[in-house]
Amino acid sequence: MEYRTLTQSEYDDLASRILYEDNHLLVVNKKVGEITQGDKTGDECLAESYKAFIAMRDAKPGKVFLGIPHRLDRPVSGICILAKTSKALERLGAMFRDSNVHKTYWALCCGRPARDEGHLEDWLGRNEKQNKSYVVREGTPGAKLAKLNYRYLYSTERYHLLEVELLTGRHHQIRCQLSHMGCVIKGDLKYGAPRSNPDGGICLHSREIRFVHPVKGEEMVVTAPVPDSWKGIKDAS
Repeated sequence: MEYRTLTQSEYDDLASRILYEDNHLLVVNKKVGEITQGDKTGDECLAESYKAFIAMRDAKPGKVFLGIPHRLDRPVSGICILAKTSKALERLGAMFRDSNVHKTYWALCCGRPARDEGHLEDWLGRNEKQNKSYVVREGTPGAKLAKLNYRYLYSTERYHLLEVELLTGRHHQIRCQLSHMGCVIKGDLKYGAPRSNPDGGICLHSREIRFVHPVKGEEMVVTAPVPDSWKGIKDAS
């Protein structure tokens, strides 16, 4: 199978965003606007870009395998794990389903929380037509319980950085829950931000991921630097 030939700048960009790689895993730093797997837009997804990269880098004939055990929303940046073998894909998929992958996000918000740290539990209902979630009453048909922990890190002149430990994986969970407590994410028009970001994304970043390597059994901790567009944000907590 032939993959498209990358330009040198595309190749260098993809290479610079690899956070970890071995024979089983490829962990990369996803950009705002990239999709992790193909959708109705027809845009090239992250997995296909890295298939082309591997084929070019390794002069690999035939098909490159890259499985997708989890996804990040298009406007979100940060850590994305791709599986290089079917064994790794199957095991990682089970780990994500069983909540055995621990995810930490950074959110740059328009408002500062009343408390510097806390635990949020809300029932979320999803509106499919709007592609949006809402905090609803317990017992609402279709509602799912969403849980997260947050911690205030520091403020810039205009915005406030929160670290979020995601405990459940609901649709737009962090965006919806933070907005509901008065901390809408910068650039997130759908959940109440006053203006968009120039890149069309939102300031929500998958910062750190912890998991047991699906083949080697080793404890893994991977951290992703924030986008350059996050002006005034130090790349350390």
